[in-house]
Amino acid sequence: MLSHTLRLLLVSCCLLTGLLPSTAAAQVDELDAFWSEVSRTVSEGDFEGYSATYHPDAVLVSSSSNESYPIAQALAGWKPGFDDTKDGRLSAGVDFRFTQRLHDGNTAHETGIFRYWSQTGDADPVVAMVHFEGLLVRKDGWLMVMEYQKSPATFEEWEAAK
Repeated sequence: MLSHTLRLLLVSCCLLTGLLPSTAAAQVDELDAFWSEVSRTVSEGDFEGYSATYHPDAVLVSSSSNESYPIAQALAGWKPGFDDTKDGRLSAGVDFRFTQRLHDGNTAHETGIFRYWSQTGDADPVVAMVHFEGLLVRKDGWLMVMEYQKSPATFEEWEAAK
């Protein structure tokens, strides 16, 4: 009897302190919130917020440039676009659709397509759709440790990923 009571007490303590992984549905909700935050930061030109979605040691893998490098290097190249968006010289946004979502309480591997668009003034929007993989860890919230931009996606692939 004591063993059963002790076990219940330990499980209760772990649940209260967050030591046990959350349910699968709650994890998907948390990951959806992560991607919503990425979208928000892009559309608002919030460079600091966007940078905070990455682990400090994160890596960008790019098939188009055939290389991988620290996310800090990629962020430095993307910062002018964020500044232009924040200052109103550019409109931008990003949406995500997923084809595979693997996760547990502390890790996630997300596969899908992102659709990034930008527009200056009255010019037509420039749209890029890219197959990608994101590897994330939970460290006081979700952080991306690897972003793999694989290959261009077609409109038909984007639609199929609904």
